Amino acid sequence: MKRFAFLLSLSVASQSFAVSESTEPMDTLSQTMNEVTVTGTRNQTDIRHLPMTISVVNREQLTANERVNVLPTLMEQVPSLMVTSRGVMGYGVSTGSAGGMMLRGISSGSGQLLVLIDGHPQYQGIYGHSIADSYQTMMAERVEVLRGPASLLYGSNAMGGVVNIVTRGMQTDGVRTNVNLGAGSYGTIQGEASNQVRAGKFSSTVALQYGRSDNHRPNMGFEQYGGYLKLNYDINDNWNVFADGDVTHFNSSYPGAISKPMLEADQWITRAIATLGVENHYERTSGRLSVYDNFGRHKINDGYAANGGTPQDRFFRSKDALAGVSWYQSANFWTGNRITVGVDYQHIYGRAYYTNRKTGEVLDTPNKQSGHVHNNEVAGYVDFRQDIASWLTLDAGVRYDNHSITGGEWIPQGGFVVRPIKTGEFKAMASKGFRNPTTREMYLYPPSNTDLEPERLMNYEISWRQRLLDNHLIYGVNLFYIDADNIIQTGPNPAGPPPMLNQNTGELKNKGFEIEATWYINRHWALNTNHSYLHMENPVVAAPTYKGYLGAQMSYGKWSVNAGLQQVCGLYTAVGENEEQEDFTLLNATVSYQALDWLRLWAKGDNLLGQKYEINAGYPMPKATFMGGVSLTF
Repeated sequence: MKRFAFLLSLSVASQSFAVSESTEPMDTLSQTMNEVTVTGTRNQTDIRHLPMTISVVNREQLTANERVNVLPTLMEQVPSLMVTSRGVMGYGVSTGSAGGMMLRGISSGSGQLLVLIDGHPQYQGIYGHSIADSYQTMMAERVEVLRGPASLLYGSNAMGGVVNIVTRGMQTDGVRTNVNLGAGSYGTIQGEASNQVRAGKFSSTVALQYGRSDNHRPNMGFEQYGGYLKLNYDINDNWNVFADGDVTHFNSSYPGAISKPMLEADQWITRAIATLGVENHYERTSGRLSVYDNFGRHKINDGYAANGGTPQDRFFRSKDALAGVSWYQSANFWTGNRITVGVDYQHIYGRAYYTNRKTGEVLDTPNKQSGHVHNNEVAGYVDFRQDIASWLTLDAGVRYDNHSITGGEWIPQGGFVVRPIKTGEFKAMASKGFRNPTTREMYLYPPSNTDLEPERLMNYEISWRQRLLDNHLIYGVNLFYIDADNIIQTGPNPAGPPPMLNQNTGELKNKGFEIEATWYINRHWALNTNHSYLHMENPVVAAPTYKGYLGAQMSYGKWSVNAGLQQVCGLYTAVGENEEQEDFTLLNATVSYQALDWLRLWAKGDNLLGQKYEINAGYPMPKATFMGGVSLTF
């Protein structure tokens, strides 16, 4: 019934706006019509010529609801993408953390969904998962989500898809500065300041961010500091060099499940990114050579039970780094042709250990790898795309990836695009994804197993996308089937000891469909909606059966409103014998007023229906929350 009511609300909303005048779309929303993406091929390409399914969320959408992190907006705008949460602000790490992304039933928490920043992989080197609090809006120009395996171009961990954060840059000469401040429920404060400069061949972007919240439960405080820097210099019309860096530090407290509260479960986390590269852009070829390092330092107090527990006398600590070199060159040798070749090298380092809480002395911890663990990956790939005719494009590629422990893996991919009409495309795609085992799975904790093999996945999908009403209405629909095996699970060790062992025993068979549409009704009004349905033979936590979203944007004079209604049904919060599912409906809205050319006032409310729900089992989400603030631009 909830699903029916949500779809009915979409129909009613569409009819109510249908009588509005038909003129040009709103300037702030028209950029979503941009058909160019870089994620599917590494070079700028028209989406209409690519067989894969890609969602593009631009900066206007990312900033419309005054969020400091990109993930809540992605959950609304991208079908099949679910993001776990537990409070007003902050995701945290370790036990009870949130910020896990689930795409078509494939999880970032297991390292099966890869986050990229400008095409460079970002994940924790020991555990192999993303760090959600690192993905801040201040750095993002747009986010491109490739829904389906992207291992051909991006290797391990991209078996279920990629989330690529494309960073901000200054395109025109001048100086632009923005300061955004806000405060609201549960002592929540957020602030962001950015400065962008372009002077001839030089451009820069600098941004700082601060946020903190008590959150809605005791012992759940969160505080974060962040900074981002991007520098670019155009050597000439064809070559440019760039460097960027990002650092974030957050302090997070884990309150425990509502039935098992915790004390002193605190985390002190620092993550940083550094990249240096050179790019070339010619009429018939383009490419990039870059070096990057994604590293972190973690200190965690595992805490103790509030009812009768004993305080910890030690801290868990870890250091990790994911460093690499990436090179690719794309060339157009003849009409309608594009060939991309590339080489990737990654060095993955990790160390986990305990220290005495009082003295800082490193403790003997035989259940963890206290030495240095290094893994290396090297890969080469080629992707070939050819327009056979004005109505047909073929795409095929292959990657060979070699891991220093698990050996080599071949990754094929192929598809085609048929354009039977000028305004529509039919696409078909078959692609393989894989994930190499992590340092934790191979070396840390008693279940570790150095004989593990990569996880493997095959994805098959077909889709149709069309533009109507002179591009004022855009819609798409796609069907997918996923067959995965060799999934790493911990189970009884037949040879023992230890009694439990990490083994390649899991399987996934998921299928479903996705629908999305955007309607620019007139210069004042726009609607966007997306819906996804997922059937899993082997359900996994944090994957919903149905997820839908209806958003409306209005702009009149100095006023603008952005509102969204999201419906989630059949969200698995526990699986197995004690299986649990959750249904909820969220209404969020943001109102802003341009008081002066340089001053904008805003206010927003989340969960305005006051829903009582959980995304992580045992961690009830807050009911209605509110925030207000100011934005200064000069």
